[in-house]
Formats: sequence, C-alpha cells, structure tokens
Amino acid sequence: MFEDFVLTEKFSNGFTVVLGAILCISTLFTILLATLPGQYDPYADKPPKFVDETGKEIKMKTKDGKDPLKWRQGRTVQILVLGDIGRSPRMQYHALSIAKHGGRVFLIGYQESEIHPDIVSNPLITIIPLVAAPAFLRSSSKLLFPILAPLKAIWQARSIYRALGYRSEPGRWMLVQNPPSIPTLAIASLVCFLRNTDLIIDWHNFGYSILALKLGKRHPLVSISERYEKIFAKAATHHLTVTNAMARVLKDSYGITAQALHDRPASMFRPITSQERTQFLARLPETAQYAQDLSPSSKTPWKLIVSSTSWTADEDFSILLDALVAYSAEATSKTHLPRILAIITGKGPMQSHYLTKVKALNQQKKLLNVIVTTAWLTPQDYARLLASADLGVSLHTSSSGVDLPMKVVDMFGAGLPVVGWGKFEAWPELVKEDVNGKGFASSQQLAEQLIDLFGKDDALLRQLKNGALEESGNRWNDEWDRVGGQLFKFIHV
Repeated sequence: MFEDFVLTEKFSNGFTVVLGAILCISTLFTILLATLPGQYDPYADKPPKFVDETGKEIKMKTKDGKDPLKWRQGRTVQILVLGDIGRSPRMQYHALSIAKHGGRVFLIGYQESEIHPDIVSNPLITIIPLVAAPAFLRSSSKLLFPILAPLKAIWQARSIYRALGYRSEPGRWMLVQNPPSIPTLAIASLVCFLRNTDLIIDWHNFGYSILALKLGKRHPLVSISERYEKIFAKAATHHLTVTNAMARVLKDSYGITAQALHDRPASMFRPITSQERTQFLARLPETAQYAQDLSPSSKTPWKLIVSSTSWTADEDFSILLDALVAYSAEATSKTHLPRILAIITGKGPMQSHYLTKVKALNQQKKLLNVIVTTAWLTPQDYARLLASADLGVSLHTSSSGVDLPMKVVDMFGAGLPVVGWGKFEAWPELVKEDVNGKGFASSQQLAEQLIDLFGKDDALLRQLKNGALEESGNRWNDEWDRVGGQLFKFIHV
C-alpha cells in the first residue's frame, strides 16, 4: 500500500511538472504570437491623416499647391537600404516615384547626410532612421573583420527587424537594396513572411563580390556570403537590376528572373546656361577663387573636371592621380594645354589615405599644372557642379563586372561628357564610345585622353558634349514608369 502511495505521489508530481511546462510553453507561445509584427491587410490600408501644428486635420496638396494629394489604396511600400539614405539616390528616386503615383512609403535606412528635399517635404513618405552600430563595431581592420563582422551583423539584424516589424506599418511590398545582403536579405525575408508582404530585391551589385575586394576571392566568408545570397534571393517574388548584364547573371547563376530598371538622372541634374555657370562658380567656395580662370572669356581658360567617389576599394583613385601627374608634366612642355582644377566629391574610408598622397605630390611639385581639391556638397550644388564642369571622371571598377556607377548617370543628366574605367562587361550599356564618353584601362590611357580632349583641337570634346546633352533627355520617371509602374500596379498595359 505504501509503495502504491509513493507511485501515486510521483505520478502526481510528474503530471504537475508536465502540466506546468505545457502552461509555460503555451504562455510563451501566446506572448510570441501577440507580439509578432502585424500582417498587411489591404482592406485596412487607410489614407494617412495629416494635421497642422494645432492637431487639426488638413487636406494635403501637391507641391504646386493646386491639387489634393493623390493616395491609392493598397499601394503601401517599405523601402529598406542598409546604408545612408542621403547617399542612396536610386532608393530615394524609388520613393519619390511611388509617392508620385499615390503610394505611401516608409523609407528605412541610416540618416547621416542630407536627404533629397522632395522626400523630406512629401507627406506620403515617412523616414524611419536606423540606429547605427557602436563605433568599435565599425572598424575597418581586416584582421578584426572575422570577429567584428558577426557582432555588427547581429546589431544590424535587431535594428532592421524593429524598423521593419514595429516602427513602420506593414506594406503590400517591401523593396530592399542589395548589397549589403548580410543580414538584410534574411531579416527582410522573415518580416515579409510574418507580415504577408511581397519582397522585391533591387540588385545594385552582388554582396559577395564586394566582400571579396576586402578579404580575397578564396576567403571562406566570401564563399559563405555567395551561398547565403543565392538562398535568400529565392525568397523574393520580384527582382530588379541596374543592368541587363546583371539580369543575365541572376538567371544563369541564381536561377531567378529579373527585370532591368536602368538608372536615370533625377530632374535636378540638368544642363545649365553659361550665365548660371558663371554665377555658380563665383559662389561655390571650392571654385570662387578660380572662377575667372574657368571662364571661357579668359585668355587661357582652365578646365574643370569632377570625379565623385565613395573612397572605397572598388575605386582606385591612384589611377586619376597618376594621370594628372602625367598631364602636368606634359603641360609643362606643351604650353597650349590648359591648367586643370580637379574637384573630388564624396566621403569614405580611404579619403585621408589619398589626400596624404596628394599633399606629397604637391610637395614634390608633380602637380604644378593641376589643382586637386575635395568637396562635400548639397545635392543641389553637386548637380550644378556637374553641369558646370568640362569633363566627368569615373573610377568605378565594378567588383562584379555587371553593375554600373550612378555617378555617370548623373553626369549625363547634367550634360557632362565622361571618361571612365571601362574594362567591365556592363560599361557599354551606359557609355557609347566617342559619342558621349570614353573608357580607359590604365592611368596612362586616361592621361592621353585628357591631353587629346583638352588640346588645341577640341572637336572631340565638343562631340562628346553634344552626345552627353542628347543623353540628358533620358530621365528616371520614364524608365521607372515603364518598369516600376507596372510592377507596383500603378500602370496597366
């Protein structure tokens, strides 16, 4: 009898433990379900309400103030860029195009530099800033990369998940810039699954190819990154690319179908009149003291060249420096060659390294006929600088061979002819040789191009200028409406 009592008590205790465990698991599961991000419901997609400073609801109007703001149900889009929004022009243009057609946009990314003013003023676009990782996780050390990279990815994953799942409303679509792919694609795929949202990947390049620039093509992390990218690419319902060549690679290597949506300039990148150019060069601090020398009325007018760079490994700035040194030496003996003012715009990790090299070259008197200066400009002033220049220079070397530099698109929008590194597959999709620009494959070839273009016979430079002016007629809105307008169901054919 005693043994039966003991067995009964053990059974009762065991049953209590099991029941308690079930209740705990059930409670945790209920809490998890209750706190998951809300799903997208097209019937619950309501127009945003706008209020004035007193809290009174107001009717928003378009920028010209004439018409009520257009809003279309079921067109809410989350746009994610794991980078600085202000330095991600293509994603900003996506946001503006969607809002122009009446879609509501939640633009998610780091808010580090100035954002397009039309985005800031558009009531249909809400900016959700990501929280930057601590400074120690952003070290550029190659030695510490294998340790810090996973920690940084975890930080970013948490920040992205909160922004997509809780700080912004669910959307019918989520448009994600790639790269970076880690951890962006994994978190975006998860949130889209939870929120009943269609994932669209906008391929600017391949993440693993950029990582290979830092670690080498044979590094294990590069191989892991490539597999990761291919796996999560399958989670998307639609894919956009910046070139036809990239769409081909996605089909051949990833087994997915993508549609090319070529970069085109925004409206602020446009040719300007000679009077506008004179006024701008006299106002801009980087050109004010040289404005008279840059004027066509000068007896020996200087040439203004512009290169925009992110100061990263995929843009070898030493190519331009070596070419300018060679040009300066040639101009010493050939006095008909004009002096050059070279303005380099942008920010990035390798900027101080190259500025130190520029200082050394000046001390060695190897840039006697060239002035190299840097600038960080507002979007509007950058657009005017491009329109005021004589020649644009692109140093983008393409880690994958199938992406294209947005800077060249902006230069063409301003009617600026371009010389650029052209030894990669996609280059001819953007630049027509001897029509609107020229490609080079070495610093020596770039120096020869500068000498030919700025020599006594400027027929080729005028020819390239005319080609660039013609190219400036191709605009983002037309390209986006053709591809994005149909993808987001704004335009039906």
